[in-house]
Amino acid sequence: MPRIHFAALAGAVALLAVTASASAQQALMREADIVDLRVGQRVLVDDGSCPAGQIKQVVGSKLSQNGVVRTRSCVPRLAKK
Repeated sequence: MPRIHFAALAGAVALLAVTASASAQQALMREADIVDLRVGQRVLVDDGSCPAGQIKQVVGSKLSQNGVVRTRSCVPRLAKK
């Protein structure tokens, strides 16, 4: 059985973490495109409703009798690399 080197394993884990965080920062164009928002989930929406340099963040803040309550706020955009 081949031996896995710690450095190779650590590199693979780091690559997975970077890929997951990059995909998590993709913004939707409309808030209506958010389906099945869960409590604690954060979704970025680039609909132009926030000032320059900011983007709308929609958070599933709590559970009510009617479903998940959404909280909206403008947050700084992350710099693109």
